Amino acid sequence: MDPAVRPERKDAAENRQRILQEAQRLFDQYGAAQVSMNQIAAAAGVGPGTLYRRYANKSELCYDLMKDDLAGLYAEIDHYLDQHRDVSPSQRLRHVIARFIDFRERKLHLFAGLEEPPQAHSANSRFNALHDCFVALFDEMNPTADSASVFKADLLLSALNGDSYSFQREVRGYSPAQVLERICQAFLVG
Repeated sequence: MDPAVRPERKDAAENRQRILQEAQRLFDQYGAAQVSMNQIAAAAGVGPGTLYRRYANKSELCYDLMKDDLAGLYAEIDHYLDQHRDVSPSQRLRHVIARFIDFRERKLHLFAGLEEPPQAHSANSRFNALHDCFVALFDEMNPTADSASVFKADLLLSALNGDSYSFQREVRGYSPAQVLERICQAFLVG
């Protein structure tokens, strides 16, 4: 066992489970944006200090609630890409975007509380794997584009994350299928 990685104490693990269960319940009922960290602490029966020692902010808590599902999504995407190497890169990219939109729709209440930094490809980004996938597929589509693939991946990830996606859904009134079509028109044509 790595000495730097200490096992979680039993009481800390129980607190974490209660926090996650109550946060999920409150997020399902009211939406992550409407629930405060103090409400979560009270519902879980822990002090705010206990909550903040575990989660510095609501974004970390939302990520903890979805990280296993996100890892599953990445594994599914990797499997798809591995099994469909003969499909054009633009079709594979369309599939990856569609899967992420579907995932995002299923986790909307958590994405509302998940604040991703503007640097979508930063070292601490929760979506590095998706960004890397986009870069690789853009590189395949246009191998002579120098750094344009990174730029396009940054923009694509920004369009799928945070306020941009929510704006398209809530203000513009686009369905997930319409968002997919418009994103594909913007990033896969020409």
